[in-house]
Amino acid sequence: MVSSPHEAMHRIFQEYPGLFSRVSEVLGIDIPSPTSATVLPNDLTENSPVERRVDTLLRIDTEHDGPFLLAVEAQGKKDPRKTTSWPYYVSYLHNRYGALPVLLLVVCQDHTTAQWAATPITIGLRQWPTLTLNPLVAGPHNMPVIKNVPEARKDLALATLAAITHADNPDVDAILKTLSAALRDTPESLADPIAELVAQGLGNRPAAQQWRNLVAVDTSFYKSFMSEEIRDEGRAQGQAQGRAGSLLLILEARGIALTDELRHNITTCTDPHLLNQWLQRAATATTAEEVFAEGH
Repeated sequence: MVSSPHEAMHRIFQEYPGLFSRVSEVLGIDIPSPTSATVLPNDLTENSPVERRVDTLLRIDTEHDGPFLLAVEAQGKKDPRKTTSWPYYVSYLHNRYGALPVLLLVVCQDHTTAQWAATPITIGLRQWPTLTLNPLVAGPHNMPVIKNVPEARKDLALATLAAITHADNPDVDAILKTLSAALRDTPESLADPIAELVAQGLGNRPAAQQWRNLVAVDTSFYKSFMSEEIRDEGRAQGQAQGRAGSLLLILEARGIALTDELRHNITTCTDPHLLNQWLQRAATATTAEEVFAEGH
């Protein structure tokens, strides 16, 4: 599994294509509710050595206003190259799919990037712009802060995107607790991808560990990759503690004295290979130096 906020910010629209309908409402854009949504190939490469890929591309069908294309870009920071690639994406899609309207949605996790991404991109002369691109931006500046469990349950996909975009919010602890509580009565088929998307979206932020702790409280309803990973970590930790305990017993039985520092190194070691190495040495060693000598 790719653990990346970038992946989560756009892949959530693949998992829940209808999510854009609710996001557009939050952003104040009057776009018809979809009747269906189809994930399309995201490869925008032409017959040239330059490869271009939009993060996620969807065809959104509506009941009365016809279909349109939704290109979703996850943006973690300012990138001057996007001023050329985003207009290219839209122009290419307009050319490839003919009459289908094209909408570019940029998802961000910080205010500075969101403000930058929302700046119109103009191509042409100052006196007469030939083309102006207006990205639609979703980020911490306009996504709801959901700290009410019934509200989160009402639209889990939107609550998930909101939690991801508010990864750096000072109230992220309350946001994550709310989402976790909302998932407790949710079928596994819905809870699993949400648990993983949130883990991806939080990346290596401190809040990521809190989310793991919330999931670990009751992993019985999380049969996902992440919860399996948590259980594997727990088993590995238990095995390491067992090896450390055995090593201390052997050293004590052989009369090998340990300094406080060495004892601390043993009890905090999580490397099973190193613990096994120390155990093998302890069986024949007569001093602590023989057990813990590097390169021995």
